[in-house]
Amino acid sequence: MMPDGPQTTPANPVTDSACPVCTAPAPHFLQADGYDYFRCPTCQARFLDPVRHPSRDAEKTTYLLHENDPGDPRYRRFLSKLADPLMTRLAPDSQGLDYGCGPGPALAHMLREAGHEVALFDPFFAPDPAPLNRTYDFVTCTEVAEHFHHPASEFDRLFGLVRPGGWLAIMTCFQTDDARFANWYYRKDPTHVVFYREDTFRYLAGRKGWRCEVPIKDVAFMQCPEARQ
Repeated sequence: MMPDGPQTTPANPVTDSACPVCTAPAPHFLQADGYDYFRCPTCQARFLDPVRHPSRDAEKTTYLLHENDPGDPRYRRFLSKLADPLMTRLAPDSQGLDYGCGPGPALAHMLREAGHEVALFDPFFAPDPAPLNRTYDFVTCTEVAEHFHHPASEFDRLFGLVRPGGWLAIMTCFQTDDARFANWYYRKDPTHVVFYREDTFRYLAGRKGWRCEVPIKDVAFMQCPEARQ
């Protein structure tokens, strides 16, 4: 975790940076614990200065500390925030992909229990790229988007994996309070480098011509338009 410390103002702040989510210019937001952050006025994302991104080895070391046991009832309740509303939108026997499944693909296990077919991809724990060469009725991405070093290209990939009429389901802790950002626990995870608001997902969906729903805080569903006849 990043050390606790007060928000500070850098002596010579960087004036702006390209937003990694939408590529628009984003001004400097704040410096906290020696880390510079930027705020995008276009998509409303907040993000860490890319020069401070952790290395792949440091990322994997942190991920291995996570407890993602598919049999843990507390973890299943946490994932049900996304799983329950998603399953009300899926046809029986839908085909999906759990993108960024981690070492314990608990969400995929839950969706399989409900009769859906779920493929896995994770750059560290399920790196076989074969599942990325097809499309799906749904793609899930739970507690993953905040780790994206290059979210613009990641979201382009995710949108491209969804069939017409299908769903891209994202779960991440929405950033809502700039005044508390410096001391926000979510910021202090060293692998969290980009922070989204509900408006960020509505912007991304709108730019693609998709529909966006937010059934509950921290969960965004984006639906691909049906193919034109």
